[in-house]
Amino acid sequence: MNRKNQHLKRVIVDYKKLTPEILAMLVEKYPDGYDDDHIITFRNVKNEMIEAVEVTTIDTKYLVKVSTKLAATMENYDEDDYENFDADNESEVQSPEDLED
Repeated sequence: MNRKNQHLKRVIVDYKKLTPEILAMLVEKYPDGYDDDHIITFRNVKNEMIEAVEVTTIDTKYLVKVSTKLAATMENYDEDDYENFDADNESEVQSPEDLED
């Protein structure tokens, strides 16, 4: 692990708990989507193999679990959809099904 990142809190985030803030960071870091080179593989506390992509803030490293819904949500991201979002309300992230209209 990079020494400068050792102090960061690590948070594993599932698509269902994705906030608009984290989604925006993902889209900014991976504007063309993520590929196999961006995916980190590790075992969680239950010894399950997890695949995730990483975004980092000043104090936190978010490991966002990879899924088809995550990829679709990033692809359909529109900053205007989240202009007045409540950062504490993960239900404000629109599912890919909601964006098909």
